[in-house]
Amino acid sequence: MEYEAVIGLEIHVQMDTKTKMFCSCPVEFGAEPNTNTCPVCLGLPGALPVINRKAVEYAVRAALALNCKVHLESVFARKNYFYPDLPKGYQISQYEKPIATDGWLEIELSDGTKKKVRIRRLHIEEDAGKNIHEGDKSFVDLNRAGTPLMEIVTEPDMHTPEEARVFLETLRNVMRYTGVSKADMEKGQLRCDINVSVRPKGSDRLGTRTEIKNVNSFRFVQKALEYEIDRQIKVISEGGQVVQETRTFDPTTGKTYTMRTKEEAEDYRYFPDPDLLPLVLEKEWVEEIKKNMPELPHQRLERLLRDYPIGKYEAGIFVNHKEIGDFFEEAVKVYNEPKMIANWLLNDLLGLLNEKQIPIEESPVPPKALAGLVKLIKEGTISTKIGKEVLKEMVETGKDAETVVEEKGLKQISDEDQLRKIVEEILAQFPKELERFKNGEEKLIGFFVGQVMRATKGKANPKLVNKIIREVASK
Repeated sequence: MEYEAVIGLEIHVQMDTKTKMFCSCPVEFGAEPNTNTCPVCLGLPGALPVINRKAVEYAVRAALALNCKVHLESVFARKNYFYPDLPKGYQISQYEKPIATDGWLEIELSDGTKKKVRIRRLHIEEDAGKNIHEGDKSFVDLNRAGTPLMEIVTEPDMHTPEEARVFLETLRNVMRYTGVSKADMEKGQLRCDINVSVRPKGSDRLGTRTEIKNVNSFRFVQKALEYEIDRQIKVISEGGQVVQETRTFDPTTGKTYTMRTKEEAEDYRYFPDPDLLPLVLEKEWVEEIKKNMPELPHQRLERLLRDYPIGKYEAGIFVNHKEIGDFFEEAVKVYNEPKMIANWLLNDLLGLLNEKQIPIEESPVPPKALAGLVKLIKEGTISTKIGKEVLKEMVETGKDAETVVEEKGLKQISDEDQLRKIVEEILAQFPKELERFKNGEEKLIGFFVGQVMRATKGKANPKLVNKIIREVASK
């Protein structure tokens, strides 16, 4: 029997606010443990929460970007559970009345297929602290407790591991473009829980699902699903029953393992938080946020392909890696040669930066400097070959192209009389090859150009050399 998977995702996105969701403690990754805390986020008796307006604004912005219906009234609830990283004994979240529902996000798969994945709800909540396990000891760091989160829950619309991975990648892009989150998975700013079941292909009944908790990379999402789908199919095929449970994914083995039996909503004993009034938004405020929405990834892709002579591959990189796209557009503002700048950025500069593990945001060669290098090459001041050497020096020293060329005497020779003299000397040294070239052996032009470039240490203008060789040879 052939089976198909049914996949839904629950994604936690940390909002990029300066302070926590219900107190004024700073949100700061990597701070000394338990230094960014106060009576509110420590859950001390009598401490009262106050809603972070910026977090609400970010949630509305994200909801609009995900085509959700934003509700003008929503309610905060207490989600009760006991764990060392949750000092209050409950998490402030939203349950029956979330801030947004009924959205969708379109994804594009590797074969070009496009698909809309529905979004059931987007709600605001606070993060818990972090448990740190070292040997036989466990520690609790409450710096993260109270950090503003959005939880985004999809409908079970995905059927392959690739679809789930691409959805998560697309969602991260939207979060970063809207400015609501940096969505750095390595820093825990985007975390994913996966719900997956299998059923006979063609059936509309859902199978028993398992949840895979806190998967923290796109590749691991795909790997975890590949294993879990195969595991469930094997259990059913052998006459067994899939148990509803929470599992964890171990990237070292590539397998999922049982953590605990799955809780249901009633286990959390949700009820409206008595310390927080319902969250009521002004319609005009929501409209103002909508009016000032930044450019979204799909809009940028359309604009790049419309405004610049670059291909879909290059445009895709610029969209999917926002900082690289920003670098490209800044460089083009300085010197309007988009195709050359795209080539030098993607094929040369990024390669040099990757070798040194330098992110594009920290590049010692800023957009203006790369544009300056491309200008020197385009105008014939230096050759492409010399340009590669100059770029290496720019990455090493942080100097601009003109300075490097001047200091190292790398200006291209474009003086026709000077080059003609060198060409005549080279042709005289290779009479047999010259005769063969005259008799139609066209590929020898490359040999002669190479000899001239060697004699001039790469400084000769290759186009001009090519022209002069043909002129001299024809006499």
